Amino acid sequence: MIKRFLSLEWKSFFRSASFGKTLGIKIFMGFLSLYLIAVFLMMGIGLFPALKKLFPDSDPLLIVNSFLFYWVLGDLVIRFFFQKLPVMSVMPLLILPIKRSKIVNYVLRKSVFSFFNALPLFAIIPFGVTLIVEGYPVSQVLGWVLALIIVVLIINFLNFIIESFSAERELSFLPILVLAGGLYGLNYFNLVSFNEIIGNGFNAIYNQSLFICVPILILFACYVINFKLLKQNLFLDSGLKTKIKEVSASNLDWTKNFGDIAPFLQLDLKLIWRNKRTKSTVWMVVFGLLYGLVFYVNPQFLSMTPSYIFVGVFSSGIFLMNFGQFVPAWDSSYYGLLMTQNLKYEQYLKSKFTLMALSVLILFVLGIPYVYFGWKVLFAHLAAAIYNIGVNTHVILLGGSFNRKKINLNEKAAFNYQGTGAVQWLIGIPILLLPMAIFAVVYFLTGFEIACLVLIILGVVGIVFHHKIMKLITKKYTDSKYKMIDAFNQDN
Repeated sequence: MIKRFLSLEWKSFFRSASFGKTLGIKIFMGFLSLYLIAVFLMMGIGLFPALKKLFPDSDPLLIVNSFLFYWVLGDLVIRFFFQKLPVMSVMPLLILPIKRSKIVNYVLRKSVFSFFNALPLFAIIPFGVTLIVEGYPVSQVLGWVLALIIVVLIINFLNFIIESFSAERELSFLPILVLAGGLYGLNYFNLVSFNEIIGNGFNAIYNQSLFICVPILILFACYVINFKLLKQNLFLDSGLKTKIKEVSASNLDWTKNFGDIAPFLQLDLKLIWRNKRTKSTVWMVVFGLLYGLVFYVNPQFLSMTPSYIFVGVFSSGIFLMNFGQFVPAWDSSYYGLLMTQNLKYEQYLKSKFTLMALSVLILFVLGIPYVYFGWKVLFAHLAAAIYNIGVNTHVILLGGSFNRKKINLNEKAAFNYQGTGAVQWLIGIPILLLPMAIFAVVYFLTGFEIACLVLIILGVVGIVFHHKIMKLITKKYTDSKYKMIDAFNQDN
């Protein structure tokens, strides 16, 4: 039966009408996967000598074990937002004489082979090999590596459990934020030292392999819970039915994961790739990503710590700024028609926000190698990226409500100022200069870490109150709708 399921999915993948049309995206995602694999591989190879150099009097293995709590917490949060249960097209199977338990087992077992589960292995296995080369007992190292692999699978199934309980809520991200924030807070204020508990647990597994039974039992419990949750929703009129609708074939099938904003995301992505003017926003991404090399290779600029935030905001937000500053002018040629459709304005704006937020996240990940210039650079870029997602995305969408200039998408982008008005020039002040000013003031009054933390807090606040902020921005767009329609009907 498993072989038959695999055969059906293989045929579905290659016979899909959207296979050729989305091939470019698949290739891009392939290159992004290879990049992440390379980063984790270098981390696994270089971690032992780096720790040995930084802490010559400490055992690198004990140091790694003491930080495993933060890895588990971070991995769980990232998976919640980006990893979905690999649901196959089960609707046709539900009317066939196939046991629901077999379908559920196949779906759950397929999730084991997720890229999110494979990626940590490129760091765990090289580090384990290094331990063996350095003279650590082979059997104990293998037990420790196996325990880490089991924890990866525990996180995999735990993510699906959390997601199943939060999916029906309006603020679906709050449970994971409360859980992660609560655990981190308890650990940070030494109320419950989770890093010591997990660290001591892995130390015990390393010293006595029999203790590996504990994570195995936890993994089994998570699997059973997932099995029961999935099986009780495996009906034609509930549960997985919604997910099946979301993954139906389309030109940009992967956007279906974003729910009701998927049609708008598809329109935006098609608009970007099919027009001369919008393609410039893609090529500018390369320039923004490499912008830090202008500063960091120069020792004079590298010593100017406040400039880290400027580079971080610019490099992770280059697409946000180039694309976002012309919202909704990109749609000006058919804006009147768009406003006559039966659609929610909030969904339209939410798709713009999602596209910009994803670009910030991807550009930050691609900019991780800037850690070569020091951990402060990477931490500053992280703070800038969170600030971009939580604050600058909302600021630039609000600025778009004042946009009154039409854009001809077929004209060349070079030295083309069509659609550029006072708003486009003024919007750079709150986007680029404000975070740098906030960082500089706090940095000189307190220190680097606190200054970065302030920007992170501002970004997190923006993310938490995203829905309320979007309602205010939507109201502003609604009030300006007819003015924008009239302006876009005029030739600039």
